[in-house]
Amino acid sequence: MPNYKLIYFNMRGRAEIIRYIFAYLDIKYEDHRIEQADWPEIKSNLAGKTELEQCQVDAIVDTMDDFMSRFPWAEKRQDIKNQIFKELLTCDAPPLLQNLDTYLGENKWFIGDSVTWADFYWEICSTTLLVFKPDLLDVYPRLVTLRKKVQSIPAIADWILRRPQTKL
Repeated sequence: MPNYKLIYFNMRGRAEIIRYIFAYLDIKYEDHRIEQADWPEIKSNLAGKTELEQCQVDAIVDTMDDFMSRFPWAEKRQDIKNQIFKELLTCDAPPLLQNLDTYLGENKWFIGDSVTWADFYWEICSTTLLVFKPDLLDVYPRLVTLRKKVQSIPAIADWILRRPQTKL
């Protein structure tokens, strides 16, 4: 049986839904709470080194998340699911990718001079999208390069090798 540790601020917030689910399913877990005053010492630079960078990271992640949440992942009718996926990947993805490519520009990472979780999230989202449209990034070599940079980080490369192999 796995051991779960939920780490969140000392409040209900976004973690409360997880606590409800654990309670409903009678899953034991450690509810580790962090005080707001302690957060700056705990927070990794993966969120951005300055408040501005943190806002930029959030904007990139939220933009990608908004797009990914439009996919009908749980749609049971395959014809409907295929149609919506096709529309999103052929009509909506190109402008998003163009915007991300422009934002990245000649930089090594999306934000600042070091990797952030926005770069990680890009790699994860793009890997998923490429399952459905393998040529999706053909005209965005800078975004492909960013994916490869994330994948080549030793700890990430190791995880990719060890993780269970699944379609998504």
